[in-house]
Amino acid sequence: MTEKNEQRQTTVITEPHQKRTVMLAKMGMLVAVSIVLVWLIRIPFPLLPFLEYDPADIPILVGTFAFGPIGGIVLTVITALVQGLTVSAASGPYGIVMHIIATGTFVLVAGFIYRWKKTRKTALIAVICGALAMILIMIPANLLVTPLFMGMPRAAIYPLLPAIISFNAMKAGINGAITFILYKPISRFLHK
Repeated sequence: MTEKNEQRQTTVITEPHQKRTVMLAKMGMLVAVSIVLVWLIRIPFPLLPFLEYDPADIPILVGTFAFGPIGGIVLTVITALVQGLTVSAASGPYGIVMHIIATGTFVLVAGFIYRWKKTRKTALIAVICGALAMILIMIPANLLVTPLFMGMPRAAIYPLLPAIISFNAMKAGINGAITFILYKPISRFLHK
């Protein structure tokens, strides 16, 4: 084998590993930004003060548009675990599970739609559909998961549903809108 062939073979072997390493580093950075945002910004929801708005989903959604729906799920799970064990430890396993259900639904729906056609119009449709999916999935999630973790009867959740739906609509709407505005400028860095 000539030196030139060896060099070409080495480049072919190392290039995918280098791209994967760079992608993982960028995903790690997005997780870190998400955790910092939760640490800095938490706004109690007036109707149910135990619910707090935070912008943690924005870096996750940006990562979903950049790395696809599976990348978005990976970002969601890692962020939920780190957040649930550090800055949001008070919510414990309940917070981790609910974060994964809510954000995971949002990123799967938005990620698959955006992957189909990467245009600004598709990004808007993806954000709207992802937000609607999150709002809808959190209704049965709260009816099934909340009683298990909170030790309360399901009947106690029904009167809270309008406030829970309002909270999820507000959170998904704000985070989706900010992602829609920020993604294109940030995507240049993520795709370098």
